[in-house]
Amino acid sequence: MFLRQLTYLIALDRCRHFSRAAESCGVSQPALSAGIRQLENELGITIIQRNRRFYGLTEEGKRVLLWARQTLAALDGLKQEAAFAQDIAGGSLSIGVMPPAIQVVPLLLESFRTAVPALHVDVKVYSSTDITRMLREHHLQLGIMYLDQLPGDGVFESRALYAEQHVLAAAGSVQLPVGKDCSWEELAALPLCLLSRNMRSRQLVDAGFRDAGVTPTVMLETDALELLHAELLGGRLASILPVAALPERVGLSGLQLRRISGCASPDVAGAAEPAQYQQAADAPLGCCADTQHGRHLSGLISRLYKFIITNIWTKAPGFSHCPASCRRGCYAPG
Repeated sequence: MFLRQLTYLIALDRCRHFSRAAESCGVSQPALSAGIRQLENELGITIIQRNRRFYGLTEEGKRVLLWARQTLAALDGLKQEAAFAQDIAGGSLSIGVMPPAIQVVPLLLESFRTAVPALHVDVKVYSSTDITRMLREHHLQLGIMYLDQLPGDGVFESRALYAEQHVLAAAGSVQLPVGKDCSWEELAALPLCLLSRNMRSRQLVDAGFRDAGVTPTVMLETDALELLHAELLGGRLASILPVAALPERVGLSGLQLRRISGCASPDVAGAAEPAQYQQAADAPLGCCADTQHGRHLSGLISRLYKFIITNIWTKAPGFSHCPASCRRGCYAPG
């Protein structure tokens, strides 16, 4: 069995005509017909309903067609990843990540290094607005940011990675509302440390307070997660953070977590600018400089979802995954 036989079958199903299918494959009609007959002989089944014309696929043929499409799709993915590794091995990749998603970066690096062990990666922390601008200006090849912050003009390829869940977090010494959930009114009564107002994560929190008609007691604002973590672990202030932005040692620190009623859950996405919008001379170190690189980056972004599901959320005790049918990575106190 040869891959070209599978290609012939897919083309014939698409064109519904032997001559047109042969033309699309760049072969003669007898060569295409012979290739499909050889495939039938090897499998011992009839794939094509034919006389002198194409009348469709048999039931067995439909199953073979599905298998052929899956096989060629898998092969295409393998070729793309191999080409990506060959093109930028020893090169550099620039990534911009918003602060609430910084702990996704190690999972991203793990995925990239599996494909390209010699890859040099430059990671910087920016706001979603700055990430969008720097992707357009070709200072970044990849961004991790809120999906709803991406422009709707189709310039960027993107892949939703997970739905962000904000929670109230505080050390064990801080008195929090009883139960697994708390309201915005209860949150407003607590001394809080929050991310800066220019960050989308903070804007979502402010919108929650505003919709509830209450004013929060904000004692500290910063764009540095390390400072927020220090205040949390020191038991001085409470905070409202995405689960992905909780301290790495949350399981050992004794932090209390509460779900927030009526809090928005925006999608966090990986975004890359397709190569057709870039010029080779502008792309740093050749990354994303031809028609293949955009697809390579997009393919690697899609691999992150399973890493996030199995790594990011397991550090938050008492949190459980939503039903598998949801497929959005939603988590909440169990």
